[in-house]
Amino acid sequence: MATPPPPPGYTITVPPPHPNTPMPRPEKRPTPPPFSSPVASRFSQQDQLPSPSTPPMTTSSNGNKPGSPVPQFSTPPGPPVFSSPLRPAAVPFRTSPASPQTVAFPSGSSLPTSSPPYSNGSVELQKGDSNGTEDSILAGESPYVLFSAQKILKRKKQANVPSLGFGALVSPGREISPGPQIIQRDPHRCLNCGAYANLYCKILLGSGQWQCVICGNLNGSEGEYIAPCKEDLHNLPELASPLVDYVQTGNKKPGFIPVSDSRMSAPIFLVIDECLDEVNLQHLQSSLHAFVDSLSPTTRVGIISYGRTVSVYDFSEVTMASADVLPGDKSPTQESVKVLIYGTGIYLSPVHASLPVMHTIFSSLRPYKLNLPETSRDRCLGTAVEIALAIIQGPSAEMSQGMVKRSGGNSRIIVCAGGPNTYGPGSVPHSFSHPNYPYMEKTAIKWMEHLGHDAHRHDTVIDILCAGTCPVRVPVLQHLAKASGGILVLHDDFGEAFGVNLQRASMRAAGSHGLLEIRCSDDILVTQVIGPGEEAHSDAHESFKNDTSLSIQMLSVEETQSFSISMETKGDIKSDYVFFQFVLRYLNVYQADISRVITVRLPAVDSVSSYLESVQDEVAVILIAKRTLLQAKTSSDAIDMRAMIDERIKEIALKFGSQLPKSKLYQFPKELSSLPENLFHLKRGPLLGSIVGHEDERSVLRNLFLNASYDLSLRMVAPRCLMHREGGTFEELPAYDLSMQSDAAVVLDHGTDVFIWLGAELSAQEGRSAAALAACRTLAEELTEFRFPAPRILAFKEGSSQARYFVSRLIPAHKDPPYEQEARFPQLRSLTAEQRVKLKSSFLHFDDPSFCEWMRSLRLVPPEPS
Repeated sequence: MATPPPPPGYTITVPPPHPNTPMPRPEKRPTPPPFSSPVASRFSQQDQLPSPSTPPMTTSSNGNKPGSPVPQFSTPPGPPVFSSPLRPAAVPFRTSPASPQTVAFPSGSSLPTSSPPYSNGSVELQKGDSNGTEDSILAGESPYVLFSAQKILKRKKQANVPSLGFGALVSPGREISPGPQIIQRDPHRCLNCGAYANLYCKILLGSGQWQCVICGNLNGSEGEYIAPCKEDLHNLPELASPLVDYVQTGNKKPGFIPVSDSRMSAPIFLVIDECLDEVNLQHLQSSLHAFVDSLSPTTRVGIISYGRTVSVYDFSEVTMASADVLPGDKSPTQESVKVLIYGTGIYLSPVHASLPVMHTIFSSLRPYKLNLPETSRDRCLGTAVEIALAIIQGPSAEMSQGMVKRSGGNSRIIVCAGGPNTYGPGSVPHSFSHPNYPYMEKTAIKWMEHLGHDAHRHDTVIDILCAGTCPVRVPVLQHLAKASGGILVLHDDFGEAFGVNLQRASMRAAGSHGLLEIRCSDDILVTQVIGPGEEAHSDAHESFKNDTSLSIQMLSVEETQSFSISMETKGDIKSDYVFFQFVLRYLNVYQADISRVITVRLPAVDSVSSYLESVQDEVAVILIAKRTLLQAKTSSDAIDMRAMIDERIKEIALKFGSQLPKSKLYQFPKELSSLPENLFHLKRGPLLGSIVGHEDERSVLRNLFLNASYDLSLRMVAPRCLMHREGGTFEELPAYDLSMQSDAAVVLDHGTDVFIWLGAELSAQEGRSAAALAACRTLAEELTEFRFPAPRILAFKEGSSQARYFVSRLIPAHKDPPYEQEARFPQLRSLTAEQRVKLKSSFLHFDDPSFCEWMRSLRLVPPEPS
């Protein structure tokens, strides 16, 4: 029987593939079960406070900032020139929303195009081998799978060190150019375990049989792999490339009605809060006007606004804003939904047919008139989403049983919210002081989660974009977005960043009905999966019943997401290689069934030093951070996790480092030089530290991080610091406070926030500061062009009150002795003695330790900088 989904806040236990296999030993705290869905837990019951980091400047339409303390040119200078390792900027400075595009894959990291060599002969098993260089490329630089190490230790005791761990980050929805090889036929699969034939399989050239690398079973190929010589097999993509796509465009499912006509393509429904004050409404109207102007002419759009009632706007009226109004205190009745669907109104319309009406509707929105505080206004958000979902489903709900109607890709509901759901289904009381608030919140969470699951079943993703200073009751709304496969984002206002996220949210889906399958060699056990999905039911393998893979049902297929997979060895590894196969099955927007197969081979070694040299520090940090953040559900948990980072660092040094002679100090392994510094950033930063003011904000960041892609995850942990140089170039520096030099401009990219800091001396020079600020904004726009959610870009001068949010994200290295400063921050050597004295005198004393002080407090010697 299929196992029913667990209640919210609980994890799912997946049994190990072999019943007699002992479960891996836990870390210092109990290890979560194999699949952990990062569902938000209950948060502190306090009103959400205004964000402390409100932008000090407002951006006008042309990118200039009226009233800015830093003067600018009316037209920004040319794009900046990057010094290594950055590339020159490719686009001019702009403030309009940037649509996501496919990211070019770096040439140095491309997948190998040469076919693997095969041994001569037709009787013995022929194996597709790669050399060590290809293994390195496949394991460490694949755009879809990143392992924490490119080798694995053979001895179980050495390999299963919980403080460091071993695992992979899988980004199944990521698209690259050039993409995977495409095969338009049925795959050859192992009859014993369900694995796919791949370039590492041993082949019997005479009979065409192939041996599975996962379980060792010998399988037939219906004569397809029969070949007189090895070269003939090079023409088969699955035997030549580690990454292939099997594409089935036919309809093999009885009762399935594909909907491919452009008129029935996946729509976007805007659900708009109409309880906004005038300033917020003006910003929202500007963002909505720009949003519909940016859409493709064939995109179908619907518009709903909600307050105490729900207004469903009718596009059949071409000269005015006309809406059908439904009550918000209860769910829509079946009769009212039928009237909407079968009536004369048009509630979903292509942009090219109704763009003027859409602009009229946005312009007709009026600010809230009653004299009530924002938290006390009635908002029937739940009812509005229900009605939007019913319209998207349309007449398909009336079709005979067994008939399934699917539009191309995921439909999307985007909620523009300025406050909580306080009226109708799924609502919470206006005030936390309500005597029954905890129970009503729990009931609202359950209702919202049910609505989110219903949306997911109908291929609809719900994104909730919140803005303003009114508390939105994050625990309630987060469950609605999460269960549907969507995202919840908090903004300071409905301005530029909000508008960019509107556009990026509307374009980010890669497909629907995603299933991620994980297969490993018998030596490897998957212990935990963290990401945007849940354990798949036992009947998920419709096309291949004899399947032993660990299967994860993806809530949506997005290129902005990833799965963190932790693994351990079951025993000592006897073979020289271990194999991993990741398969993503999904339905793309053209109604084609895609099975993307990624096969990776890692060498197993005895040498600890060889293993340590293969560790990918940044991937290992992300895996550690996601395991840590999963347990930080409250502020008190976060304090415990900060202490756990200390223990983790000490244990890594104890297991893999060396003790100094005649000393109790341990030398941290030099092969992992960047690991402790990045974990120090994690401990101090907004995910675990206290630099973000409110628990709701921290919980939103943590949930975003647990599902985020590798690139965004890395930036959210370890900020990237770039100093502006004369001539428009940028130099990458460690994220230390030593970069705060008064004659310089600095850009700090911290994932969801990008800060531009202008030194006091530079700010005093009008022309130079304007040029530097424009170049920094150009850089910030380019670095985050494809990021979702789009970050806030905040600019401020040295000494301003807002600058403390920039300073708090930098490691306070000014307290270290000069020789340590120069070793870790070589740029200091270019300063004159006078400049260094001036820099040292500019720092204020506070108690936060530097990285070196922190390491010494753990009785460790910091590793030499790489």
